[in-house]
Amino acid sequence: MLTTDLSDRVALVTGSAKGVGREFALSMAEAGASVAVHYHTSAEAARATAAVAREASGAATTVQGDVTDPDDVDAIFDAVESDLGAVDVLVNNVGDFAPRHWAELSVETWHRVIDTNLTATYLCSKRALPAMREAEFGRIVNVGYAGTEKALVYPKNFPYFVAKTGVIMFTRMLANDTTSDGITVNCISPYVVENSDEFPDEAPRGRWASFDDLRQGLFFFLDENSDYVSGENVEVDGGWIPEAL
Repeated sequence: MLTTDLSDRVALVTGSAKGVGREFALSMAEAGASVAVHYHTSAEAARATAAVAREASGAATTVQGDVTDPDDVDAIFDAVESDLGAVDVLVNNVGDFAPRHWAELSVETWHRVIDTNLTATYLCSKRALPAMREAEFGRIVNVGYAGTEKALVYPKNFPYFVAKTGVIMFTRMLANDTTSDGITVNCISPYVVENSDEFPDEAPRGRWASFDDLRQGLFFFLDENSDYVSGENVEVDGGWIPEAL
């Protein structure tokens, strides 16, 4: 499986107590990175993930906060910098999902889905950039969703699709804004992953995306030799075509 040496790097993965975020954090720990496991409410799971990461890399910590709140984001990064050092690798993984018809959603849910997916990506990236620019190195990897590059829309789950399209737009904008800084900004966009909450009737290639499939994209973007690859979106979807639905 594709990997790269991250032994001199500090990585922060938002929402990494469980699920895909956990797998990203542990895979980077296995590659030698010092890992910050972020959580909002899942304290016990975050501590368990950090313990596994610590066994792999020797350095890991947990950080708590609401990544849609600017003050919390500052506090999260302050804690990581105090415990491990400046963040070299940021994976913006947090993003709530509300698979219901748009008209059935409360305004609170509408805002939560958009803010956890898009606003959090903006806030965390903005906070990470000064140290990355100073170091003249940085890797930001955002998590999107397959099909949203084409402004995929359905009445069900509409704010999620809007937010993920915004994440891809933000990725490209930030890549352009960091061309002289030694920083790359890219996006991984899965369709349905092995731990997803909902599964359609048919899986592309006879299976859903595995955590290993997502790691392949992550480590390609993290590699030092991928320093000319920025502003890209890799869809990990097995060849799924949303237009065919």
